[in-house]
Amino acid sequence: MRVKPGARIAFQGERGAFSEEAALKLLGPEIVLVPRGSFDATFSAIQDGSADYVLAPMENSLAGSVHRSFDLLVESGLHIIGEVVIPIVHNLIALPSANLAGLTSVESHPVGLAQCEQFFIANPRLKRIVTEDTAGSVREIMRAGDTRRAAIASAHAAELYGGAILQDHLEDDRENYTRFFLLSASNEIPSDADKISLVFQLPHTAGALQQALAPFARRNLNLMKIESRPMRGKPWEYRFYLDLQGAAGGAATIAALEQLEDFAVDLRILGSYKSAETAANNAVKKETHTAGGA
Repeated sequence: MRVKPGARIAFQGERGAFSEEAALKLLGPEIVLVPRGSFDATFSAIQDGSADYVLAPMENSLAGSVHRSFDLLVESGLHIIGEVVIPIVHNLIALPSANLAGLTSVESHPVGLAQCEQFFIANPRLKRIVTEDTAGSVREIMRAGDTRRAAIASAHAAELYGGAILQDHLEDDRENYTRFFLLSASNEIPSDADKISLVFQLPHTAGALQQALAPFARRNLNLMKIESRPMRGKPWEYRFYLDLQGAAGGAATIAALEQLEDFAVDLRILGSYKSAETAANNAVKKETHTAGGA
């Protein structure tokens, strides 16, 4: 995925957040990073003129979907134009003069704390303190200058704020990844797009979901994710999010979506983009080819 040099990318959190790492991985170093204090502020950054694009975490391989991001994606009317997946490595970060034995508390985003459960079981004396984001926790403990306080965040956050990593890989599972979407106010479809995300509502009748998914099954289209979210103001009714492997212009994809649209109460294509899995596989193939030709 490419954007113009100097493009402003809004993300939730402070400098050093995992979202910043994801933005740099997807778009390179020539972007302008725009930290925002909340998800709501992040998703409104394009509308209020603070940013050209938004990068938002959508799903973690251990914790599941970031529900607030999905809800705001629908409410904002933004379009998905890119995807990136990064590994999440949690580090215990404190002042350079601190040590593990002298710590009394550890602070971080609630998801970061929850993903390090085994560390807290092994260190039951440590009090967990919930904060707005991982990198902001590092910034605050460094400002406080208290050797009894530590934070859980990325290695980049430690470097950025001058913290010391007392222990790395605190996460319970090394297979810990977060998926991010790059969002735009305009519907920019890359020429190599091979994945589609959509959201739809169905009649509140028996068998509705089966009928909605049947057009994809009949055409052998791979559904990579499906999830329901409650609809505000309509108790026990839901909207469904679907990730589909396929190009938007493919004949089978078009036919399946047309059939779904005829049946659904409401259907919106959230975006057509290149999947992070495909991008990663292509990078591996390129590296292998280069090494083989060396």
